[in-house]
Amino acid sequence: MILNYTTTVDAYKTVSEIEHILVKHKAKSIMKNYDGETITGLSFLIDTGSQQLPVILPVKIDECLKVLKKEKRENPRKQIKDTREQAERVAWRILKDWVEAQMALLDIEMVRFEEIFLPYIETDGGKTIYQRLEEKQFLLEG
Repeated sequence: MILNYTTTVDAYKTVSEIEHILVKHKAKSIMKNYDGETITGLSFLIDTGSQQLPVILPVKIDECLKVLKKEKRENPRKQIKDTREQAERVAWRILKDWVEAQMALLDIEMVRFEEIFLPYIETDGGKTIYQRLEEKQFLLEG
């Protein structure tokens, strides 16, 4: 079953909680990205000491909605809401849990900030490291 599929926490509240977690861990210049009134991602800077790295954390609401619809079809007895609003709440809540877990690893010095967010670091041209690697079919050389 999908984590947080029953959440009633508003996406704006969850985004605020994520911002607070990131600020506590020294993220800089947090910005929200919107499509209409829907928050579609967070951008922020990581200060490495020698430079500031831009990070883009997307949230994929449409993909979450597809999964909720599939789960509802496959589990008709479960009270699964498969609305866009619920998908938005669920997607943000899961992202908050992920950020919280990653910051716990940072707190015990198991990882560095850059390691956590490496796939989401924005490169020249506005693409993330993940997107650039995906374009090259994940070939690291050549």
